[in-house]
Amino acid sequence: MLRGMADFPPELDRAAQGQQQIVTRAQLLAAGFDDMHLYRQARRGRWQRVLPATYALFTGALTDEQRRISAALYAGGQAQLTGLAALTWYGFRYSPRSDDVHLIVPHHARRRSAGHAVISRALALDERARRTALYPVCSPARAVVDAARDLRELRPVRAIVAEAVQRGYADLPALDEEIRRARRSRTALVRKAFAEVVDGTRSAPEAELRECLAGSRVVPQIRWNPRLVSGDGAVLPTPDGYLADAAVALEVDSQEFHFSPADWARTLDRHNELSRHGVLILHFTPAQIRRDPERVRRMVEDAYESRRGLGATTRVRVEPRPADAPPPADAPPPADAPPTGEGR
Repeated sequence: MLRGMADFPPELDRAAQGQQQIVTRAQLLAAGFDDMHLYRQARRGRWQRVLPATYALFTGALTDEQRRISAALYAGGQAQLTGLAALTWYGFRYSPRSDDVHLIVPHHARRRSAGHAVISRALALDERARRTALYPVCSPARAVVDAARDLRELRPVRAIVAEAVQRGYADLPALDEEIRRARRSRTALVRKAFAEVVDGTRSAPEAELRECLAGSRVVPQIRWNPRLVSGDGAVLPTPDGYLADAAVALEVDSQEFHFSPADWARTLDRHNELSRHGVLILHFTPAQIRRDPERVRRMVEDAYESRRGLGATTRVRVEPRPADAPPPADAPPPADAPPTGEGR
């Protein structure tokens, strides 16, 4: 509950309004209040101290934006929002949620983590950071890599890397550049997820299907998100995976990752168009892939063995992938590359 705004000088009132009722100790002192007044207001439950030298002029929980504002005010004017907090700000749908607000500051800064403000010192800030009224936000590529470095499981890393590419937040060269910048500092998971995207997978469930089939001794190389054309050169719908020798297409059916209910008719049209050209389509849900990967693998193997060699009769061919993809992120950097990365 907000109290006492009528007693504020105009300068503090404007600052509080612009900062969603989050202010710093320095702003309060400049407005004529002393530390004892700040202490009494917090003790009486009229204000609350949310971070060191950072106050909310109300009681109750902070919104996500108020948490970001308070963390940025605490971290200082050069701090940049990054990690999961930045992905939430950008509107990533499948990013894990966290109460922590991760910011990077110049390496010489002495500010330390406190409360929900997680501070990392960086050798280089993000030159592509986006300015907002109250704090800079790292570019999506930087935020994805920084978030991935703090995650401990491959699935959420796959989800944010795939979403960054699939929804156009970041392209492959930008992600590759950020992974190289971070070097080997906690980047094993993001390197793996990035390699899967470079190889054609475009979502976390697709990557899990790929991993599920990787150990098969029956299924040959699968083309992920290939460009298919018919015998007369017409472009065909792109399945998630394709076994060219058997003309078997693999689809991961997930409303969460691929389509809204309004797109169902379009999905059926894609299915019918491939079927019209003799392609067998196998559909799997993410839950099936995670719950029973062995059964999924057997179904693909059985379909492949029953149709082996039929691919040539369908006259559906796979066009080669453009040769402009970036080099794998785990390739060693050039010998003359300058030292980059972040320091904790």
